[in-house]
Amino acid sequence: MKKIEAIIRPENLEAVKDALVAVDHAGLTVVDAKGHGIQQGVVTNVGGEKVVVDLLPKLYLTAVVHDHQVDAVIEAIVGASRSGNVGDGKIFVTPVESVLRVRTGETDTEAI
Repeated sequence: MKKIEAIIRPENLEAVKDALVAVDHAGLTVVDAKGHGIQQGVVTNVGGEKVVVDLLPKLYLTAVVHDHQVDAVIEAIVGASRSGNVGDGKIFVTPVESVLRVRTGETDTEAI
């Protein structure tokens, strides 16, 4: 099992959700986040004054998937969120040792 964590632009959430359902993966946790990468924010005009916004709104997505689903889930997220512009996001993949579904007591692959 693997945990896929993705940081995406908020406007891409619906497309990412639809793409994940299309590859038969609907389990997803979404958290509002703020951050910046190498671009370190943006400069915008507010009332004629330049304002630096250094923490941009993002969404932090988490999904735990079976090993055989990793590539399809990553491709779905990338396909739905890549614009080619700075700030499209990042994806991290880490191993998961164990999962427990609280409601049923199922564990590991049965709990995903």
